[in-house]
Amino acid sequence: MIGGMEIIVILCIILLLFGGKRLPEFARNLGQGLREFRKASQEISSELSQSTPKSSEDEHKDKVQ
Repeated sequence: MIGGMEIIVILCIILLLFGGKRLPEFARNLGQGLREFRKASQEISSELSQSTPKSSEDEHKDKVQ
């Protein structure tokens, strides 16, 4: 697991590589990429859950409830 000191070192390296002016743009693009990735993974997971038929155990649980 990455600790606090490692995160600070990584942020300093990023600041040195990209500079202070490009850092907000870099962070914004990173956030958009993560958001798109999460959205795509949620869509895939919902499609898989809708397309897979219920097992007999799940159907039994639905009847009991």
